[in-house]
Amino acid sequence: MSKRLFPLIILALGVLGFLALKMTRPEPAEVSATERSWRVSTQIVEPGRHTPLLPLYGQVVAPEQLNVTATLAGRIDARPVSEGERVQAGDLLVALDDADIEPVLTQAKAQVADLKAQLQSEQVRHRNDRAAIKSERAIRDNAARQLERTKALVKRNLASQENLEAATDALARAELTVSARQRAIDEHPSRLQSLEAKLAQAEANLATIERDAKRAQLTAPFDGVVTDVRVAPGDLVARNEPLLSLYPDKNLELRARVPALFRAELLDALVRGETLMATSEGGEHRFELVRFAGTADAAGTEAILALVGNGGGLRPGELLPVNLQRPERPDTVAIPFSALYGANAVYLMTQDQRMERVRIERIGESLADNGERWLLVAGETMKPGAQLITTHLPNAMTGLKVESVGSERSDDKGAEAAE
Repeated sequence: MSKRLFPLIILALGVLGFLALKMTRPEPAEVSATERSWRVSTQIVEPGRHTPLLPLYGQVVAPEQLNVTATLAGRIDARPVSEGERVQAGDLLVALDDADIEPVLTQAKAQVADLKAQLQSEQVRHRNDRAAIKSERAIRDNAARQLERTKALVKRNLASQENLEAATDALARAELTVSARQRAIDEHPSRLQSLEAKLAQAEANLATIERDAKRAQLTAPFDGVVTDVRVAPGDLVARNEPLLSLYPDKNLELRARVPALFRAELLDALVRGETLMATSEGGEHRFELVRFAGTADAAGTEAILALVGNGGGLRPGELLPVNLQRPERPDTVAIPFSALYGANAVYLMTQDQRMERVRIERIGESLADNGERWLLVAGETMKPGAQLITTHLPNAMTGLKVESVGSERSDDKGAEAAE
């Protein structure tokens, strides 16, 4: 055999072997494409009555805070209380030095006594004027008769002209005396009225100083906490100068701004006599919505909430987050925030286990029994028995096949449902 044919023979044998192997190979099993399903958690929808909550951030205030001021000018004699100290009703807060109070009180009493003496003197003067005018009128009449006699004598050349002038001057002086006395009598009512007015003013001033002198020792009118202490013993203070403040720790209020969107709803509830409570984040403090402030601005209106029970560690000026109850809403469902897509959409699971996007109305928030925040929603699509998908899928879309790994009732973890 020729050496040139040997490679061709080997090639032919390889081809025949490949064809034999190909013809004898097993047939592969047919593979059919299957649709993937996503495992999700679901919640059985059961609408009911729920109380939505409104998160607020308010400031604690003391509406009955008492600002103590100095009733009179003087030096601080004692200040037995300190900043933040609790006092009982009747406890001494601050006292002015008696050495600064007594001279002012003595001066006011002396002024009243002086005016009373002037009134008595005026009465005596008036009686003397009434008695003296009778004599002065008699003297005037005698002077008039003497002038007539002198005139008659002058006509008969029995008296000189000087005698006539003297008689005329005597009559003029008598009439001037009577006129002055009469004027004094006529002015008596006005002088008396002026003195009585000055006396009344002095007595009022004395009463004011006596009142302020009694308040020179300032005591607590109620149980409370001392704050804003501005003076120390030995300080010299002016009248009406602030000394310290005192507030009762039981009548505190919380002022929180409520958006205009919720104001009408809350006002209507107050008109109906509903009790709307607010609770702090930790549940230590409770407040009751009692009224709204008289003015508003673009950010909303201040709601005024009264503290219920003991204030504990609350202090005026403290910022406190609370959850305010809104009026109950029927036909609402509490859902976790993970079930929400966008602002107002959720997905329900259909009977063929596919996702269906539906629109809902956001009502507010609620708290679960474990303190977790849930969302209250409503809508025609939230029918009893529907399965709400609570697992948040990034690729969620209508028609996506899902598989439920467990479902819960909507009221198992929903918070604060009404009866």
